[in-house]
Amino acid sequence: MTGTQAPDRVLMQDIRKRYGMVDALRGVTLRVAPGEVVGLVGDNAAGKSTLMKILAGAVVPDSGRIFFDGREVSFTSPRDARELGIEMVYQDLALCDDIDVAGNLFLGREPRRFGGLVLDKRRMHREAREHLDALNIRIPLTDLPVRDLSGGQRQAVAIARAVTFGPKVLIMDEPTAALAVSEVETVLRLIRTVSESGVSVILITHRLQDLFEVCDRLCVMYEGTLRADLDARTTSLERLVAEIVGHGGNERAA
Repeated sequence: MTGTQAPDRVLMQDIRKRYGMVDALRGVTLRVAPGEVVGLVGDNAAGKSTLMKILAGAVVPDSGRIFFDGREVSFTSPRDARELGIEMVYQDLALCDDIDVAGNLFLGREPRRFGGLVLDKRRMHREAREHLDALNIRIPLTDLPVRDLSGGQRQAVAIARAVTFGPKVLIMDEPTAALAVSEVETVLRLIRTVSESGVSVILITHRLQDLFEVCDRLCVMYEGTLRADLDARTTSLERLVAEIVGHGGNERAA
């Protein structure tokens, strides 16, 4: 993890989004540095998921500007965001239960031979093993169907799949939800490994204790606004909760 003095990897500036009569986002500005882990938190309907879907290209904002490595960009689809190096791991993971680990890692871009006519399974499993080992993911066999994995292992496969695209930004939506305590640490360790390689991580979670384990900054959304930007090293859980429910001092502390 790095400090916040590095140049912005992402700058979302005055982002606004309206659905009918509801202002989902009311002029949100968010900064993320290279290799930084930012916790994005807030109550339900605070706007955090909408903001991240905009960054991932799944939602088009009504107004505002997005800068990536200092260059202004715009997205009309997730493919546009992916081409720049932005990946999002959604809460439903988007894994195929009946396909093995290696198949899920390379789904849609499987290595082939003989002019693309034959799937190169040996190479796929070899490279899958290399990816898992590089991330210290403890899954013994790459030919195990995903349905046979534990919740933590499934989450790790989803993260590993996103990392194989070589992202610069990884957005993670509730990665530790419904996991056993022992599996939570596996996912948090994986977040640390990814960020140490220079990937910026934006973590959406309701498990507030996890934020203090891996995050550099804590950004609190409240009713479509960025209410607080806090230094995770000096912020207390009590202060964070107060900001989430709208009772904090509304200070920008980072």
